[in-house]
Amino acid sequence: MPPVNMQPLTVSLVQGATRWHDAPANRDYYGMLVRQARGSDLIVLPETFLSGFSNDTRASAETMDGEGVAWLRALAAEVDAVVCGSLAISENGTVYNRLFWMRPDGSHAQYDKRHLFRMAGEHTRYGGGRERLVVELKGWRVLPQVCYDLRFPVWLRNRRLESAAGGMDYDLALFVANWPAPRRQPWRTLLRARAIENLAYVIGVNRVGVDGNDLPYAGDSAVIDPIGEALVELGAQEQLVTVRLEPAPLLSHRQRFPAWMDADAFRIELGAGD
Repeated sequence: MPPVNMQPLTVSLVQGATRWHDAPANRDYYGMLVRQARGSDLIVLPETFLSGFSNDTRASAETMDGEGVAWLRALAAEVDAVVCGSLAISENGTVYNRLFWMRPDGSHAQYDKRHLFRMAGEHTRYGGGRERLVVELKGWRVLPQVCYDLRFPVWLRNRRLESAAGGMDYDLALFVANWPAPRRQPWRTLLRARAIENLAYVIGVNRVGVDGNDLPYAGDSAVIDPIGEALVELGAQEQLVTVRLEPAPLLSHRQRFPAWMDADAFRIELGAGD
C-alpha cells in the first residue's frame, strides 16, 4: 500500500496552438483551456506558451513583475490548482526560458531551462539554469523540465532517496515543450526511455499548429507509466485531457523491479563557464 501522504494525483495536459508573439491572445486562449480543466490538482501548459519558442527576446520576454506572471498567479488561484508552463523572462540583463510551478496560494517555484537548443541558437540568446527543481504535490515528488532537457539522461537521473514517500528522488518527471513535428519520433521514444530508466511516471506536454518560423508541431503529448506504456497519447490537434495517477502501481513496480539498486553512483559538476 502507498504511504498515506502519497495520494492519487489528477493532472490535466493542455495541448494548445500557441499564438505567435501575441501574449494577450495567448492569455485569453490558454485561460479558456485551463478553466475547462478546473478540478485537477495540476494543469500543464506547453513551453513558452505566451509567445511561442522565439529567439526574438525583445518581442517575447517579460519580467517577473510583468503581466504574464501576474496572470498566471491569478489563474492558478481561480482554478485552485497548480499551473505549470514556461515563459521567456528577462532578469538582470539575461533572458531565461523559465518554467513556473504556480500554486493556487500565489506562491511559486521556478526552474530555468538547463540545456539550450543550440541548433536554433537558443544558447546565444538565453541564459541556462544551474539547478534542478523537485517540488511536492499531494505527496508526489515532481521534477519539472523544459523540452531539450529530455535528451540528457544524466541530468534527469533518478536516485534512491529513503526519506521520500516514493523512495526515490522523484516520482513524476514533467516536460513542457515546443518540439517540432520533424523530430516527433525522438520525442515519443525519449519520453518512454526516461520513464523506464528512472522508475517514474513521465508526462510530456507539447504544442500543436505552426509557429512564426513556419515550423509545424505534431503534439504527441503523453503520459507514460514506469514500464514505458502510454496511459494517454494525444494526436496533432488541440486537446485537453485529464488523467489520474495512482501511487500503488509505481511503488509496487519499484519494489518488484528495483533496478535502482544496481545503478552507478555519480555527481554532476557544472563547469565554471556554465
